[in-house]
Amino acid sequence: MLNTRIQHGEFVITTNGNILVARLSGSWNEEAARAFDKALREHAAELSSSLWGHMVLLDEWQLGVPEMGPIIEVLVHWCIEHGLRRAAHVYTPSLLKKLQLEDMVTESEQGFHRRAFADTEAALRWLKEDGFELATALDPLLRADDVQGTL
Repeated sequence: MLNTRIQHGEFVITTNGNILVARLSGSWNEEAARAFDKALREHAAELSSSLWGHMVLLDEWQLGVPEMGPIIEVLVHWCIEHGLRRAAHVYTPSLLKKLQLEDMVTESEQGFHRRAFADTEAALRWLKEDGFELATALDPLLRADDVQGTL
């Protein structure tokens, strides 16, 4: 049978220092969540021999369907079990984003902590408090606060 389900929503993932950086965009369906799950696990495997941080740039993300929630919840627990200690969500304040993210991503568990920030600099300062730093400057294509509306 032909798979007619097409991914809606995009992402870019990169590893920089001991931080996994992801930029999400568009309105996500279940297929986008599954693709993100697979890609993030592959990148995280490179870091999982030690503790690591995660910065997620969400200004371009337009929320997702309820079916993506369980996929992201399982992914979050897998990441925590594989060394994730801090996740910094970066987006212009939005109650809808805040509520959907809180439904999918625990705030604190097993030494893991999640916080939301309005800009990347504040997020990076918070990550640095726990020893998570970029090795090189953040790629301009990933900086949500510098490149509004493009990916």
